[in-house]
Amino acid sequence: MLLRLFHHDVTSCASYVFGCTTRHALAVVDPHVDLVESYIEAAERAGSPIVAVFETHVQADHVSGLPALVERTGATAYLPANAGVEFAHVPLEDGQRIELGNTIVTALATPGHAPAHSVYVVADLRRGTEEPWLVFTGDSLLIGDVGRPDLHVAGDAHGQALVLQRSLERLLELPDHVIVYPSHYAGSVCGRGLSGNPVSSIGFERAHNAMLQFRDAESFADALVADSPPAPAHQAEIVAANRRGETLTRA
Repeated sequence: MLLRLFHHDVTSCASYVFGCTTRHALAVVDPHVDLVESYIEAAERAGSPIVAVFETHVQADHVSGLPALVERTGATAYLPANAGVEFAHVPLEDGQRIELGNTIVTALATPGHAPAHSVYVVADLRRGTEEPWLVFTGDSLLIGDVGRPDLHVAGDAHGQALVLQRSLERLLELPDHVIVYPSHYAGSVCGRGLSGNPVSSIGFERAHNAMLQFRDAESFADALVADSPPAPAHQAEIVAANRRGETLTRA
């Protein structure tokens, strides 16, 4: 399986090209509009086309590169079910599988940061098993933190934090060895205590992520909604553009 990481330091966004080069089927996760050309060049170097674009949720801090990628490559757009977008896509239900050659992607519903949010659990059949190898966690589980619950549901941050806590419990059912690739790292306004290391594992986060140490949901929610950072610049405009599937150039 091929995996390439892309970091956009202006907004501290992480995105990924991954998939099967044996059967020539690559995908992009949470693409940033400024990196579309870079994803396409990476696929060309790998000699395999981009056939799928996955969003973990409707982004609030950057304009998505999904529309441009779909237009340039003819790839299929995948988003969580009930994401509320206005463009053609495949809505992924909880547990739904997508096959990219030998690479198997399973959507796991993890609402909380946003009402419609999924992580994508990945297995590689060339390793001789369908056991999960890695997970793209979007804005649910971050490195050293978890996603903030106040950006997508106005006035109900505490309720969304409780939803996120249940989602994280489910996510932590994955084996300790599973590698965690989130969509943000230190510097992003989508979390408060993010690590400068953009990659971790389920086991390491289980042991060392302070937001995963609370014994009850209410304590977790109270801690998560305290001292939230400012909202992303141009949030309303960015969310509206991403729901419409507009190709803009603002970060």
